[in-house]
Amino acid sequence: MSEAVQVLSPAAARRHAHETVKRSSTSFGAGMRILSRKRREAMYAIYAFCREVDDIADEKGPLSEKRAGLKAWRQEIENIYRGAPSCPTGVALLDQIERFDLPKDEFILVIEGMEMDAEGPIVAPTFDGLFAYTRRAAGAVGMLSMPVFGAPRTKTAEDFALSLGDALQLTNILRDVEEDAVEGRLYLPAELLQKHSCPLTPEEIVTSPGLPAVREDLAMIAREKFNRARNALADLDWKTLRPALLMMGVYERYLEKMTARGWANGQPKIELSKLEKIAIAARWFAAPKLKGIA
Repeated sequence: MSEAVQVLSPAAARRHAHETVKRSSTSFGAGMRILSRKRREAMYAIYAFCREVDDIADEKGPLSEKRAGLKAWRQEIENIYRGAPSCPTGVALLDQIERFDLPKDEFILVIEGMEMDAEGPIVAPTFDGLFAYTRRAAGAVGMLSMPVFGAPRTKTAEDFALSLGDALQLTNILRDVEEDAVEGRLYLPAELLQKHSCPLTPEEIVTSPGLPAVREDLAMIAREKFNRARNALADLDWKTLRPALLMMGVYERYLEKMTARGWANGQPKIELSKLEKIAIAARWFAAPKLKGIA
């Protein structure tokens, strides 16, 4: 956060956010391109914020540096809401927060999620702990995105955002068990690990005979979350939420492919081809079937 704000124009800050998205090589960018320019700029600014705090949590430095970096971002959120941002992404966020009335508490929740990772690693949380994490790591991003998409501020829209956030995060967890274990992380809930007599340690989980059953149980919960999001969508304007639905279609496809292959240990990480992603995106340029996205 060292760049001086007084020499950074709003246009330069917007370019900074856009470049952050491009450097990340994320599929996020494709979904945002269907938005109007102003809405797209807002989503780029939100993404840049999420990327920067996530990078702080994931960096290899000492915990004291991670704490300091995330504390600085807590202060930056306060600065932005006072109209005085002090870093490029803060400048990029300023106009968007005002334009779309973005809630400050959701930015703080994102930071809290990164603090959970930084203070971790997270290992075998309880269900309550896992969903406290997904609310911060994914749900808060959804809650920030909904006003930008143009969704109404209703309980139904909130239920869609939070259910979809849980579903996406659980799907990521299911895909990344082995990668997370290498980093000393284990996001699978303790209750399921104990139910299937699995060790509660990342070092041992990847070869545990009970791991496939744990994954199957968690996949069932992820499917329930996708279904809950779909049920909420029935009362919302799907065209407004098309960027979120692109993500929903992609991640449901990941879950379907993992389920169809089975959960045996030692298999490579499931990937989607570019053609598969294009096919999923194409479905959302026609009226969707609410009973089944894929």
